Amino acid sequence: MVTTPAQDPAALRAEHDALAARLEIRRSIDHVRRGAYVGFAALIGVGLAVKLGWDRWGTPAPGVARKIPTGPPVFFYLAVVLAAVLAVLAVREALRARRLMRDEDALFSRLLALRGLLGLDH
Repeated sequence: MVTTPAQDPAALRAEHDALAARLEIRRSIDHVRRGAYVGFAALIGVGLAVKLGWDRWGTPAPGVARKIPTGPPVFFYLAVVLAAVLAVLAVREALRARRLMRDEDALFSRLLALRGLLGLDH
């Protein structure tokens, strides 16, 4: 019986080893971690912007005289821009991680199919 190149055990084993080496390190997890760190920094930036906005426009505590600041709220604007940029970066990392996860899941299902064909899983 002649084996086709797709069913050749040596070719299947070579494909299995290449896929196993490629899936050894899941790069999507690095993007998830980076997105979580940037998202946490964005959350802190949002909190800072809210605090700066409250200090400028919120109601003061009873008995506290409000000092009316002059000029634009520069630090508030900077905090809002910083929070927005960090939020965009966090979303970008999450989308990139999701795309890589889909690719890695497809490769992993092919790896499992190869393991079944080669009889490695008993």
